[in-house]
Amino acid sequence: MTATGAEPTTETAPVRAGEELDWAALEAYLRANVPGLEGEFSVLQFPRGSANLTYQVTIGETRLVVRRPPLGKVAPGAHDMSREYRVLSRLNAAFDRAPRALAFCEDVSVIGAPFLVTEYRSGVVVWGEIPSTMAHRADAGRAIGLAVTDALADLHDVDPAAVGLADLGRPDGYLERQVRGWTSRWEAVAEPGKEVVARVGEELMAQLPQRGSGSIIHNDFKIDNCQFLPDDPARVVSVFDWDMATLGDPLADLGTLLNYWPDTDAAAAIAIPGLDRLGLPTKDEVVARYAERRGLDLTRADLLWYEALGCWKTAVIMQQLYMRWVRGESTDPRMGERGGPVVPLATRALELLGAAQPHERLDS
Repeated sequence: MTATGAEPTTETAPVRAGEELDWAALEAYLRANVPGLEGEFSVLQFPRGSANLTYQVTIGETRLVVRRPPLGKVAPGAHDMSREYRVLSRLNAAFDRAPRALAFCEDVSVIGAPFLVTEYRSGVVVWGEIPSTMAHRADAGRAIGLAVTDALADLHDVDPAAVGLADLGRPDGYLERQVRGWTSRWEAVAEPGKEVVARVGEELMAQLPQRGSGSIIHNDFKIDNCQFLPDDPARVVSVFDWDMATLGDPLADLGTLLNYWPDTDAAAAIAIPGLDRLGLPTKDEVVARYAERRGLDLTRADLLWYEALGCWKTAVIMQQLYMRWVRGESTDPRMGERGGPVVPLATRALELLGAAQPHERLDS
């Protein structure tokens, strides 16, 4: 198969061919389980995501967000809508950037998979350019970068027990389980010529940090999972995609963010095209801001292993998306191009690990 999938440029779009659901069954479920819905039913899709299928459902004057796992084979433990519902039904009390969950349906007969319903929040997501509504601010890019960093630091400062999430995960051994789990995911989608990905997993295990702590972590924290008010780049108002949230080492989240962050080094190619032209703060400044916000003694050098972990996981995810296209489980032509960055990402992770050393990490 070949693909020529350009990235969508709008927040919502008509539902992509092949990703239609049983709209009548969904409408009946929503009217029965979400109070106060009156009026006509309509659906659009959020087209920019690569994995979970996410829809904007409008009933009368009320807009909702419906999320379900992707079509086809799903890796064990991935795309966990019940986990996302659990997190979003509780976290908002202490972290108002988490949208409120409204319902969770585990009956796969409704739309073919478990699904989550949350409130809809209007705003803008930053992709490869400064939103036009922020363009009047000369420092918009820097403000966006610092706001994203602040949101991550604030999340990690939430007391899990205070929001009823003390048993969301097992912090002890989190990093080792991450490496073992993502190794298994890679083995399920591996192709000849991409052996470097397995080598990264081996090296990550060999350099595994010795300590961790139990913060609530998002597990896919990046700029385009954050939302802003249209004219205010100084504060993130929503964070999306919580289906991998757990308790674990918060520096894994920071490493993921750095993996997606443009800078003057080779990692710039990993970021969304255009991010390097936004005027974002550098990776060193991101680390310094996070450390200051959380009262930690932390430098970029302390994050090399974690950034490599994030880079490696991204490579595995890209391969998973590509294999969905190969197997005919996705009609999104962008997925046919996701296999291209896999080897460069894994190579980049090895480069980072070459500069990192096994270490006792600071508690956080």
